[in-house]
Amino acid sequence: MKLRLLLTSALFLFVQIPTMQAQVTIDVSKITCEQVVMEQFEWTQREVVFWLNGYYNGKRSSTIVEPDAVKKNADKLTHYCYDHRDTTVMDAVKNVLGFDK
Repeated sequence: MKLRLLLTSALFLFVQIPTMQAQVTIDVSKITCEQVVMEQFEWTQREVVFWLNGYYNGKRSSTIVEPDAVKKNADKLTHYCYDHRDTTVMDAVKNVLGFDK
């Protein structure tokens, strides 16, 4: 009986130990168009576009998302980035869509 209790207690201890995960941080202001177009990091191009959309809407205190506008802006940004790969995505957004920092 004591052995069963000991094994059960040990099992619960191992289950409760959280798994270690490496924390990755990304400075979005340093992401280049080439990194987005070539998908050189864990985020997809779509995720970057959604993050930027939320960032700039937050700066304008807007809580409205227009999916068609997001898609059109993403297409404009993609075309710009293909021709300006060394530009940061934040600068590309300012140049193409006219959003200020």
